[in-house]
Amino acid sequence: MYVYQESSPSRRLTGIVVVALLHVAIIYALLNGLGQQVVDALRPSVETKLIEEVKPPPPDVPLVPPPLTAPPPPYIPPPDIQVRQPAPQNAITAVVREKPAAPPPTVAPPAPEPVRTKPSVEVGKSCRIPEYPAASKMLSESGTVVLRFLVDVDGRVLESQVESSSGYPRLDEAARSALSLCHFRAGTADGKPERSWAKLRYVWKLN
Repeated sequence: MYVYQESSPSRRLTGIVVVALLHVAIIYALLNGLGQQVVDALRPSVETKLIEEVKPPPPDVPLVPPPLTAPPPPYIPPPDIQVRQPAPQNAITAVVREKPAAPPPTVAPPAPEPVRTKPSVEVGKSCRIPEYPAASKMLSESGTVVLRFLVDVDGRVLESQVESSSGYPRLDEAARSALSLCHFRAGTADGKPERSWAKLRYVWKLN
């Protein structure tokens, strides 16, 4: 039979002191690393080793280097140059403000020459034969004179000239004065009367 006996006060005090001392000892051991040693002693030792995987030796195959590829060409930016393009052939390259000169007028081909007829004297109407000068008869002067007459459209003589002399002025003037009074048939151009020159030759000859 167990009989409980109440401990005395001295025993209880002793137990408290022992417990306190144990706590102090444990704290001291922890502070000085003894606790770690105790933990290491109590922990089972485990050794860890890294084992490298053993690879089989490669077969006897000749090492072939990988094919070499040419590196890409370096990128060179194009120069900032404006190239002047040639103008197209049928393009307008200049603007002229002045009015261009008019082209020369076309020259028409010359008209054909008209058909002309020369004036002719109407003998026996108003034409008289020149009289031989008396002095020329006495001196036996003779010769041939060529005269020119400008005949109007109505047949009248407007002007007279001595083209070739007979050698004697008296004979030349006598022929010019007499024949200038003659009436002529006017010359024509394409059938129409026109003013033109007529030529006459008169011969002075003594019988």
